[in-house]
Amino acid sequence: MYIVVPCYNEEACIDLTASILGQEKLSQLVLNGIISQDSRILFINDGSTDKTWEKIVNLHNKNPDLYSGLSLTRNRGHQNALLAGLMYARTKADVVISMDADLQDDVNAIDKMLEKYFNGSDIVYGVRSSRKKDSFFKRFTAESFYKFMSWCGVDIVFNHADFRLMSRKSLDKLSEFKEVNLFLRAIVPLIGYKTSSVYYKREERKAGESKYPLKKMLSFAIEGITSFSDKPIRYITKLGLLVFCLSIIMLIYSCVNWYRGETVIGWASIICSIWALGGMVLFCMGVIGEYIGKIYLETKHRPPYFISEIIDKDE
Repeated sequence: MYIVVPCYNEEACIDLTASILGQEKLSQLVLNGIISQDSRILFINDGSTDKTWEKIVNLHNKNPDLYSGLSLTRNRGHQNALLAGLMYARTKADVVISMDADLQDDVNAIDKMLEKYFNGSDIVYGVRSSRKKDSFFKRFTAESFYKFMSWCGVDIVFNHADFRLMSRKSLDKLSEFKEVNLFLRAIVPLIGYKTSSVYYKREERKAGESKYPLKKMLSFAIEGITSFSDKPIRYITKLGLLVFCLSIIMLIYSCVNWYRGETVIGWASIICSIWALGGMVLFCMGVIGEYIGKIYLETKHRPPYFISEIIDKDE
């Protein structure tokens, strides 16, 4: 078994993460005979600018049987870094678990995931049991995002991030997805093998700062929506038709008032209408542009990442 941990500027918490995941959880599972002695932690350095990679190298040098690492040539984003780790680990292990380096995901849920795997599940999702610890804004926006994705027809697991178990068979199928615009939370359910879920309480970050500010969260949400649903662009068409119908009605109304001699000075309403329609047009063009941009990127078939260095006992 491999545990894949993407890292971006995580020097503040990586030692603690390595200790809890490797020396405590992984060693315990090996001791209990649940997983192989060849199991290890695979850290993915996503172009960090701090000492993250240096610390990964030190961990490997101290215990090469337990810690391995990949370093990408530059920052490629969480999803691409995670994909790099999954694709490497699938050639080394029968089962791979992915989780973040901040230890907010419950490491004890790994035991339940492995139990589900041994009972026949190829994919096991780690799902948050509640969001009571989140602020109102974060809870509202996160739950709205999952509901909106479901409304758009996207098969996505509610309150599931990237804490999951995948068998080698499912990872082999994942490798056949060649799209550049990655949103693994929606891609994995498309594989179609037997799945199950494990529920856990998400904890506070153990150390360091969150690498997902509001700007990145919004960008990630837009990426997910536009990568897996064409409903927004369909509703733009319906919105345009509705506005056209309203304009015809207003034209008829204006003609009737003119015929009746009830002319009204409407400078303010005209200006407001122009600004409203102009804003709506620009918004609709922006949504359409998102889709065109994705088509443009997909047609280039550029590699999602490059690995600059591998530290692994078997390499």
